[in-house]
Amino acid sequence: MSGFMGDPHFDGDSPPQGELRRGLKSRHLSMISIAGTIGTGLFLASGASIAQAGPLGALIAYVMIGSMVFFMMTSLGEMATLIPTAGSFNTYAARFVDPALGFALGVNYFLNWAITVAVEMAAAAMILQFWVSPDALPSWVWAFIFLFFMVAINVLSVQAFGEGEFWFSAIKVLTVIIFIIVGILVDAGAVGGDKVGFRNWTIEGAPVPNGFGGILGVFLVAGFSFQGTELIGIAAGESENPRKNVPKAIKQVFWRILLFYVLSIFIIGLVLPYNDPNLLSNGGVDKEAIAVSPFTLVLEKAFKPASHIMNAVILTTVLSAGNSGMYASTRTLYMLAKDGKVPAIFGRINKRGIPMVSLGCTSLIATIAYCTSLFGSGEVYNWLLNISSISGFIAWAGIAVSHYRFRRAFVAQGGDIERLPYKASFYPCGPIYALLLCTVVICGQGYSEFTKPEPKAVNLIACYIGLPFFLLTWFGYKLYHKTKIVPLMECDFSVANLDDANMEEVIPSVEDKDTEKVES
Repeated sequence: MSGFMGDPHFDGDSPPQGELRRGLKSRHLSMISIAGTIGTGLFLASGASIAQAGPLGALIAYVMIGSMVFFMMTSLGEMATLIPTAGSFNTYAARFVDPALGFALGVNYFLNWAITVAVEMAAAAMILQFWVSPDALPSWVWAFIFLFFMVAINVLSVQAFGEGEFWFSAIKVLTVIIFIIVGILVDAGAVGGDKVGFRNWTIEGAPVPNGFGGILGVFLVAGFSFQGTELIGIAAGESENPRKNVPKAIKQVFWRILLFYVLSIFIIGLVLPYNDPNLLSNGGVDKEAIAVSPFTLVLEKAFKPASHIMNAVILTTVLSAGNSGMYASTRTLYMLAKDGKVPAIFGRINKRGIPMVSLGCTSLIATIAYCTSLFGSGEVYNWLLNISSISGFIAWAGIAVSHYRFRRAFVAQGGDIERLPYKASFYPCGPIYALLLCTVVICGQGYSEFTKPEPKAVNLIACYIGLPFFLLTWFGYKLYHKTKIVPLMECDFSVANLDDANMEEVIPSVEDKDTEKVES
């Protein structure tokens, strides 16, 4: 049996020379998907979502975006189990759509997560001010301590990254479970006062006070909250057994979304009225936001030190997001180098299987991005955030388009759908639905500004600046390299996680296809 990447000496544990190590176990992949889903979007911004759309409106928005994420993940899972690579969707886009699209997705995703590391550095420093005065230790010192911590985890090995995410995620999962239990008890009147029941769903304006407009506004918040679930695709390239572990993790995404987000939103809407002024927090990470987090408000009804507990949990969330961002950005840049789209030096691997040059570049960009927040008015920093924020939705849209073309090319080349290691649900409706909803969210970035009596052009530009940046990288590469859409019969399935015998059963060999043409 020949091994992965066509190396006959590959045994599944040690990587071929110059390749990433396959050190992520099934439990790591499962927790990475949780780590990508549970974050400040749930712990902080969920309150603002209910205030804007009401208890039922917020539920509708999160269910719709959650279902879209589920279909997007099944699309990614089908490709990642057949062709597991750290390049994930940018590699798939280059193979099945257009090399220029793959380059644009890769560059935007790399910058997205590198800038996210800078955002989490700043957030971690703010969270520590809950306990330590900035007079005792400046915020920038904390920020660089956390940067060092994130780099150290990623330098050690991919197993260290996996273990870090496993325990970060375990803390978040435990918090959500405790919150759900306490919330049910509070609503039933067992703790914290009188029984609430569905009373807050019947107050004036509830359960959908602002109609479809309010739900549309929450689409954006919900979408940002779910960003990071696609990290499974990148981690597949370093999974011990992607054919088995990736589908297992993908299948659990839907239930996690249902349990952790939908049920949490439902309980917050039961216990707290949508017009509670504390829910109007914009979801930012600071001392005031944590004090009025809907999780804090509900938990305080059972025990008073909830704000300190939630502060510690949100600190864990921020570190997890920064750790994931460092990993995702590093692997994306590495695969861009392996695909020949950026200088080859970024594709160098050390003895532990870590792309150190790419890791150093990610750390440098994160540092530069963070420093822009310390000088002047922070306008450059805000623009970087806006360029970054839209990249996740563009990546999801890219996954949907890539999977649609992947399946068509697979069938065109004689592939047997039933022989795929993992088959996505509801094709082609799933990827089409994901693409349409992503498009709605991307186009709705400036919704809140458009609804103002006098929209400001500068604010609208800030909302959409990420889109022209993506288009510039796409068409710039396309014009320079004169790339074209890849014909279905030329789409590349050569790097597949199947032995040669199975591969011939899934996709006929080139010789077989040529013979079929001659016979016909």
